[in-house]
Amino acid sequence: MSSAPTPGRVDPTDHIDIGVIGGSGLYAFLPNFAEVRLTTPFGDPSDAVHIGEVAGRQVAFLSRHGRGHRYPAHLVNYRANVWALRSLGVRQVVAAGAVGSLRPEHGAGTIVVPDQIIDRTWGREHTVYGDLGATVHVGLADPFCPSGRTAALRAAGDQGHLPVVDGGTILVINGPRFSTRAEAAWHRQAGASVVGMTSMPEAAIARELALCYTSLCLVTDLDAGVGPDDAVTHAGFMEVFRENIGAFAALVGQVVAQLPEPEQDQAAGCACRHSVDGLSLPFALP
Repeated sequence: MSSAPTPGRVDPTDHIDIGVIGGSGLYAFLPNFAEVRLTTPFGDPSDAVHIGEVAGRQVAFLSRHGRGHRYPAHLVNYRANVWALRSLGVRQVVAAGAVGSLRPEHGAGTIVVPDQIIDRTWGREHTVYGDLGATVHVGLADPFCPSGRTAALRAAGDQGHLPVVDGGTILVINGPRFSTRAEAAWHRQAGASVVGMTSMPEAAIARELALCYTSLCLVTDLDAGVGPDDAVTHAGFMEVFRENIGAFAALVGQVVAQLPEPEQDQAAGCACRHSVDGLSLPFALP
């Protein structure tokens, strides 16, 4: 990034349909922004929300782990983060994150746009409805927005710099530690393509709040036992992330530009925003 982001003021009449959740390195895709601090029924989100313009679209960016990466994956307030974005008007979420690969052919620097999830997290708040004693069952058979995936794959194909994988399963572990060799072998046998720490319950909460949710994964390493250099380390992970963050941030901006306008999304038959239609909710959504 050539210059530091410039804080500004938020116009309350702005229509902010798109939200991006990702690491602090992704601030580069939003060079000029207005900062908004919010609270929610579930507490404060990880950080202030930054609002700016990308390709003529108003976008709200939230650092999943907060500035300085102060919240590890198992301590992120996913409910507050997703609720905060919806309260600003967001209806489409692009979730960007780093993952390890369970397939030797998907090496470091690969972009994966998954279409399925296996959840192996525990101890996290997985629903916005449970605190009130209400039972709300929301379908999650297809956890990622089809319109969002189409936009992400189109943008990823156009950028021509990082290899792209269409589809696959992301298996979400609790972290913050990496997998053992036995666990990684188990995850491969389960059919997972990549392993991460943040897509759940983020994707499920987005569905509970009737949001489109698209995952964009940057492979930073091969998981234990997958390749010859299979000792996953934090230092190695960060080195690859730093090498690719510029291209990854640019790609996120390109995905935003490709996302359909709300009326186009409805016309295309996207069902994400109808996920709670007909259900008895204990409160009105923001």
